[in-house]
Amino acid sequence: MSFATRFAPSPTGPLHIGHAYSAMLGHQMARDAGGRFLLRMEDTDLERSKPEWAALIVEDLTWLGLTWDGPVVSQAAQLDSYTDSVERLETMGLLYPCSCTRADIRAALAAPQEGVAHDVYPRTCKARTMSTRKDGDALRLHLDRALEQLSGTPVRFAETGAAHAGLHTVDAAQALREIGDVVLSRKGEDIVAYFLASALDDVAQGITHVVRGEDLFAFTAIQVILLTLLDLPVPIYHHHALIRDEAGKRLAKRDDAKAISTFRNEGYSPDDIKRMVEI
Repeated sequence: MSFATRFAPSPTGPLHIGHAYSAMLGHQMARDAGGRFLLRMEDTDLERSKPEWAALIVEDLTWLGLTWDGPVVSQAAQLDSYTDSVERLETMGLLYPCSCTRADIRAALAAPQEGVAHDVYPRTCKARTMSTRKDGDALRLHLDRALEQLSGTPVRFAETGAAHAGLHTVDAAQALREIGDVVLSRKGEDIVAYFLASALDDVAQGITHVVRGEDLFAFTAIQVILLTLLDLPVPIYHHHALIRDEAGKRLAKRDDAKAISTFRNEGYSPDDIKRMVEI
């Protein structure tokens, strides 16, 4: 299969120079390999994702000279496509309902942010069965059972990013200690976890290489576990270094001074941006 990668931002704010670097790197890798570069809006956070942010991201990428193959995919427009996978995990006996606070569950469904720790679930609802599920309950992955089911099956992925290059095997004990029983979806609200939707879309779109920031490396293990459980192909991962400010802090969407649209309005050229990030 020929090289295929994607840029998959969450449209919850303007495109900043750090995300632009990720997009430009993925685009360059795809074009150098004679492969495909796709654009996907990971907008499953229905409260924070806005069409105006998605439109601005497309405008900024176009200004940078990036082109993509095929239409822009919106996860929010295809929420039903994830249902089969969730139901399959349920049929396998790997899910249980959780009625913990809505705020906690929404936080667990969102895309991760650097510096925000992933709290391992304290198993409050772990003894519940699916027959007790109510509207508003979330569905959590019973990680112990999932790993037991995968016993004897290689759960691994290849990484080409400089910081983590090599073949990685997911360690069951470490996964239980550091990942725990993650939320996959919430009943009645058509919400699916960022990392599940992202992994499923990578497979559906034929992505061979996932190019993204190294802040997401820690979340790769749970995606590989889910893909292996579902008998789906695991892509190659390339986690690149992050663009940081003078103080070493990762650039975020709230840093409007580093937004691509701000640079555009101040008269910078696409080549100026490329020189800033050494593309």
